Amino acid sequence: MTLRAALAPLTSGATYRRGVFLLLGGVLLLPYLLLVTVFVDLLRADDVPRLAVLPLVVAAAVIAAVPLFLRGTRALEIAATRALLDVELPEPPADGGIDRETRLRCALWIGIHLVSGGLVGFALIVALPMALLFLFAQLGVSTGTLHDLQIGPLSDWHRGWLNLVGVGLLVLLGYAVAGLGALARLMAPVLLGPSQTERIAALERQANQLAERNRLARELHDSVGHALTVATLQAAAAGELLETDREFVRRALRAIEETGRAAMADLDHVLGLLRQGDADRSGDGGRPGNNGGAGGGDDGPAARAPQRTLDELDRLVADTRATGLAVSVELAGDLGAVPAVVAREGYRIVQEGLTNAARHAGRRPVTLRVAARPDALEIELVNALGEPSGAVRGRPGPVRPPGQRQGRGLAGIRERVVLLGGRVSAGPEDGNWRVAVRLPTTVAEPPAAAAGERQGMERI
Repeated sequence: MTLRAALAPLTSGATYRRGVFLLLGGVLLLPYLLLVTVFVDLLRADDVPRLAVLPLVVAAAVIAAVPLFLRGTRALEIAATRALLDVELPEPPADGGIDRETRLRCALWIGIHLVSGGLVGFALIVALPMALLFLFAQLGVSTGTLHDLQIGPLSDWHRGWLNLVGVGLLVLLGYAVAGLGALARLMAPVLLGPSQTERIAALERQANQLAERNRLARELHDSVGHALTVATLQAAAAGELLETDREFVRRALRAIEETGRAAMADLDHVLGLLRQGDADRSGDGGRPGNNGGAGGGDDGPAARAPQRTLDELDRLVADTRATGLAVSVELAGDLGAVPAVVAREGYRIVQEGLTNAARHAGRRPVTLRVAARPDALEIELVNALGEPSGAVRGRPGPVRPPGQRQGRGLAGIRERVVLLGGRVSAGPEDGNWRVAVRLPTTVAEPPAAAAGERQGMERI
């Protein structure tokens, strides 16, 4: 070991920060020492009945012990440990209580902190004045304190040796602080770290955040994908009929404009939710400008707009028909009675199904059946197989077998169905491509649908 390495604990800033942390424990120990001193004096006094003092001792001991087990005390210790000991500890949960094991570990940590801090504080009070007195005496500054001083074999005549003793005490104190601080840094994650319950809660929060982000990603995929498909097909058809059917071109451009505006509103809404979620997690949730949408940084109406439901099914079908795709619709039951969460997911499922049909069915007609049953919402989309992909009003496109369709369309539909604990089937049937979905209507709003997600995964 080199001299530099040996002196590193005495010159490191971490040692002094850890010393401050330990001294904080000594400061917190002072009221307890004062209380003990008062009761010891009372018990020694002959004119004070001990039977009268003992209840006070018990009450004071209980009151003094309560702070060691409080959640707020643990939060303060975690903050001090992170700042002064450089230990990465997660923030304690703001809601909910803490279990008995966590309270006991926290009380043990605080007790160790108080005792070690008291020892360091006492050593500092003893060593620092002695070192200064010995140094002043060595410099010829006489205070009379060293008169007739006797420390083992050393007396006031051995001032040089006494000076070395004082400096040695300070050096030993520095190494003691470095050692105790390093030990505290190792023990902090064990005694102040999250309990098993807190770890599980943190994993659940992380899973909910990931599930929410996946849901928003599906929203973007379905909404923007549908808009781009409609706009692309409309633009292709308008280009083919630019010279022969000006009225159709005008309707196509109007449909592209309306579809683009609707997609921008959906995009603004989803991005607003994403930004609001990030602001809430970073503590900036109340500041203006943190949940703006795609076009700005304010809390506009689009950021708070409700999501689309089956009430807007007519407009969705009309936009799809405007691409030249023949869509026949069969409705059954009261769609207005469908729960909001099922209506939202049902709308997105129909939207994705129509988008896939517009991409792959060409001029073949598509049949959409939506039925609101007492216990479930049933959705079925059927279109004929064998049509070249990309055909628009007679314009051929590259052939892609329906069984080999690309993209995340069907995967997104399955994810939505799984989330609500439903069933889905997709594939060729009797010369047609058929997508059938059944969503139970007795579901709760996410994230309470996690149990349904597990059930749906077993069914699919």
